[in-house]
Amino acid sequence: MSSPLADEMHERLERAFAPLALDIVNDSARHHGHAGDDGSGESHFTITIESAAFAGVGRLERQRMVNRALGDIPGQRVHALAIRARAPGEPA
Repeated sequence: MSSPLADEMHERLERAFAPLALDIVNDSARHHGHAGDDGSGESHFTITIESAAFAGVGRLERQRMVNRALGDIPGQRVHALAIRARAPGEPA
């Protein structure tokens, strides 16, 4: 199920990384009533992305790259992001 914020994240990540694979899952319903649930239905997401841009880059820097590409979304418009970033040929 898509949402306006997921669509915006998808667009930003497509522009930044030209990914071979990109999946954004809205996990907000699983966190209803928990810390960070603002009632918007767009507070928690999982991003799985595969891009050549991540080749030779460590896990922490990959997460930083994704967060930078998302701009004001992490921490301001979204409470929590789980990021799984890999280079082509790496196991899922």
